[in-house]
Amino acid sequence: MRRVLIANRGEIAVRVVRAVAEAGLVSVAVYADQDADALHVRLADEAYVLGGSTAADSYLSIEWLLAAAQASGADAVHPGYGFLSESAEFARAVEAAGLTWIGPSPESIEKLGDKITARRIAQSVGAPLVAGTDRPLESADEAVAFAREHGLPIAIKAAFGGGGRGLKVARELEDVADAFESASREALAAFGRGECFVERFLERPRHIEAQVLGDGTGHVVVVGDRDCSLQRRNQKLVEEAPAPGLTDEQRRRIHDAARDICAAVSYRGAGTVEFLMGADGVISFLEVNTRLQVEHPITEAVTGVDLVAEQLRIAAGEGISFSETPSPTGHAIELRINAEDPGRGFLPSPGVVTDLRVPSGPGVRWDAGIEAGDTVQSAFDSLIAKLIVHAPDRDQALVRARRALRELSVEGVATVVPFARVLLDDPAFSTDGFAVHTQWIETTLMPRLETQRRPEPAPERPLRRMPIEIDGRRVMLGLPDDLLRGLAAGGPSPAEAGQATAVADPAALEAPVPGTLVEWLVPDGAQVTEGEDVAVLDAMKMETRVAAHRAGALSHGADVGGTVAIGDVLGKIE
Repeated sequence: MRRVLIANRGEIAVRVVRAVAEAGLVSVAVYADQDADALHVRLADEAYVLGGSTAADSYLSIEWLLAAAQASGADAVHPGYGFLSESAEFARAVEAAGLTWIGPSPESIEKLGDKITARRIAQSVGAPLVAGTDRPLESADEAVAFAREHGLPIAIKAAFGGGGRGLKVARELEDVADAFESASREALAAFGRGECFVERFLERPRHIEAQVLGDGTGHVVVVGDRDCSLQRRNQKLVEEAPAPGLTDEQRRRIHDAARDICAAVSYRGAGTVEFLMGADGVISFLEVNTRLQVEHPITEAVTGVDLVAEQLRIAAGEGISFSETPSPTGHAIELRINAEDPGRGFLPSPGVVTDLRVPSGPGVRWDAGIEAGDTVQSAFDSLIAKLIVHAPDRDQALVRARRALRELSVEGVATVVPFARVLLDDPAFSTDGFAVHTQWIETTLMPRLETQRRPEPAPERPLRRMPIEIDGRRVMLGLPDDLLRGLAAGGPSPAEAGQATAVADPAALEAPVPGTLVEWLVPDGAQVTEGEDVAVLDAMKMETRVAAHRAGALSHGADVGGTVAIGDVLGKIE
């Protein structure tokens, strides 16, 4: 390998750029239109445009990614996490193009990425499991029948996804059908496939996972374990390593099951095997993520293993640099810094980061995809950075995390930092009273969180492309459309000049987040009550429900499939 194309964006693209540089290789970034000046583009050795403004026509386009690889002369592809990182089709296309795929084999991705097949493999090696279906559901009726037979609550999950997307929990029988439809729709939007399966849901569980590395020949090493129980909308917010409070037997069962599941498919590269552990200590296999995890830095901190460097080694045929599970040193905590407002139910908060002060000092690591002046884009994930602390033990790690948060300042967008500060002082998160679980944030902590000032939405700056000639070579030049309009008019663009503020209409039903309108939950003209969910938006890769701001007759003002900005009028309630 000499030149590595990084098929991703944001902080993980920055992380891989740095690892590639330290390996003495050339990094090639790719970018959507709105990411033309993103940090990962600025740091990479080279960068190539993908020519779109949505995930579908940029970071999810196999055609455009392979075209960028060919144009750049890249001989390897690192997918990061999210997007196409768990796509067997993409992995196969990369290898068919003669490039090195820095990840598991397409066959392993297919077997373990399909949660139903993964369950069968887990069962075959004796991994702990709760009741669930062994094939995709064909309809909501099947999900209802499963709930009647096995009881509630149940979890409906995307068969070809992860990261909490396409996962819905139903605790009442009348909610099962809606949960199935929502999970299928979200899975289709996030992963291109809507198949879902169902299993019993462990109430108030902890989320424990094991980090693995495989050399592709059947040799698998468990690098360590993590606790990722603190979640909202089934996506993690805080992780720590090693997982606190496990008995030696529980840790052994998790490590052994993770190793055996991955060895069964001759796993290659980095991966994570996830489990749920009930309050009674019952452990159940959850899924395998056939990629690097967002939370990989905490495992790196306590083991000294550079997991991205190991990915590069394995892909180059050099194998794993160690053979046994390293003994963890100290304790590490990762706080995800998302552009979300916890006081408004963790609503996404895209916009311009006007000022940023980053913490530093002993035991502090900052992995980010933005700098001051950068824009958190509404079309993509809300994660902007990760704050990682490492200390000799968990109590000292908590002290260090509090100190680092005091130093951190992010201006211009709402973030989850206020939530993190409250969390670190909560008795339920203390070492002696550790009692958090995967629903703890939403059931216990959220009512205590205050709202933040909503940022102004970042201006849209679509690019207009035109061919030009440079040194006898024809290339495409992309310039912001508003800049060209301003130059043509000889004055400021509309974005620069600003727009007159309209008088607020009390009947207007406004979009709480930017995104795509995916469904009206009530028909046009129907009577609604205040607080009733009336529409669904797909915002920053997650579904957000829009509640009626008052009672009355709802008239639709936006079409399903259309995109909206914060504050856009979806309809009116007269």
